[in-house]
Amino acid sequence: MNKMRVLGAHGLPADNVVKPTIARFFDPGSVAIVGASSTPGKPGHEVIRNILANDYSGRIYLVNPKGGTILGMPVYSSIGRLPDGVDLAVVVLPADASVQALEDCAAKGIQHVVLSAGGFAEVDEHGTRIQEELAQVIRKTGIRVLGPNTSGHISTPCGLTSSFFPLGRIRRGTVSYIAQTGNFATHTMRHILTSENFGVARVIGLGNKVDVDESDALEYLAGDTETASIVMYLESITNPRRFLEVAKQATRRKPVVLLKSGATEAGKSAADAHTAAMAAEDRLVSGLLHQAGIARISRYTQLTLVGKALSMLSLPKGDRLGFLAPSGAMLVTLADLCARLGLEVPDLEPATLQRLRGMSAPYIRLRNPIDIWAITSVHGVEFGYQEGVETLLKDPNIDAVVAIVMLVGDSCLPLANSLVDTAKNHPDKPLLIGFTGDRVPIEEFRLQVEHAGVPTFMEIEQPFEVLSILVQCQRAMTRCLGANKAAFADLPD
Repeated sequence: MNKMRVLGAHGLPADNVVKPTIARFFDPGSVAIVGASSTPGKPGHEVIRNILANDYSGRIYLVNPKGGTILGMPVYSSIGRLPDGVDLAVVVLPADASVQALEDCAAKGIQHVVLSAGGFAEVDEHGTRIQEELAQVIRKTGIRVLGPNTSGHISTPCGLTSSFFPLGRIRRGTVSYIAQTGNFATHTMRHILTSENFGVARVIGLGNKVDVDESDALEYLAGDTETASIVMYLESITNPRRFLEVAKQATRRKPVVLLKSGATEAGKSAADAHTAAMAAEDRLVSGLLHQAGIARISRYTQLTLVGKALSMLSLPKGDRLGFLAPSGAMLVTLADLCARLGLEVPDLEPATLQRLRGMSAPYIRLRNPIDIWAITSVHGVEFGYQEGVETLLKDPNIDAVVAIVMLVGDSCLPLANSLVDTAKNHPDKPLLIGFTGDRVPIEEFRLQVEHAGVPTFMEIEQPFEVLSILVQCQRAMTRCLGANKAAFADLPD
């Protein structure tokens, strides 16, 4: 295990304590729930149900002063009575009890702790004092802490979550999230599980970052073989210099996308009330992310949409887009959108145009973007879309394709299957799908193609927005990250 010395005040070693890495949070052989409850709906009960629902194979220990049993498992009356060798403790207790619980965990040899409670520096001066006491325990003992004020974390490869929100079984995937917000491992994750068709590898809820921060989390995920891409939400950056160096290494290996809030005065005020974050100047943040090779997003919904796309697609090799839609108005407005997003809509090869014109009504002048209505009106929806998409993907001038699919009434599964096959034949060129038409066949189509690895989007602008972010990732990962260091000389340590 890689270890580092704990630095106390003024950068001096704190009692020569050795600080473990955070890897054990994600693959513990045993977990203790401190504050376990027998009452359904309470956090100390729901976290147990979540762990059981995900078939965690390690040992589970429950702690509550009342003892007894919960869900058929024995309950220990204190942390001190637990067996030796517990890897992880999830502390679901009020803020006032957290310092003692952390000290008890350290005394028992538990080196990794999730502190779920709120009521710390994000609330008032009393909470700030408690959080400072937690920091003192951490410096003294070298214990690793996620939180406080966190909704926990998720690690699907080992079937574990410390989230206290009723999630049930969590789908396994290849994208991982770092989130300085409690809602991601709660209702946002529930939305992904019930409304989307992709899974996650790890989710790390940072909370108030008394110990584990975004740099620790990003460094771990950069080397995590289960994680193919990383999506982040941050309200503050604890140590910009360290974050920059860690991010440079991460983005050489895998795409990293970040939503950084607090860019406006209103956002700064909300961030301070939310997690006690002090938002840095947005200009410096943008420059830091650019140098680090991180693609920046601007809307919360993009955390989910981009995560889905990264789960299913390879990055495009460039920004040259071919797209088709069943409406002239859509073609014009979406072409305008591409220009605003920095996506090129290039001319097609003569052979491509000849093929498309041979399928179309003779009175339509076809070019990129493609009016697919002219082809479907002659040959039908399934043939028109399948051949139109295939032809665009074969064109050497095209790096990615967006299809706005029109569905009305009839079963759409033959078309869904044919587009899946087409996408598989061109794995180096992403295919993204949007919709117009009847909601019922759209839902059927969406389920079919996303389970096969083709992402879809319910609003016609969304696939273009997401593709532009994937292009940012591709550019960022190939950009030289070492230039212009002097521009960041004023970054705080």
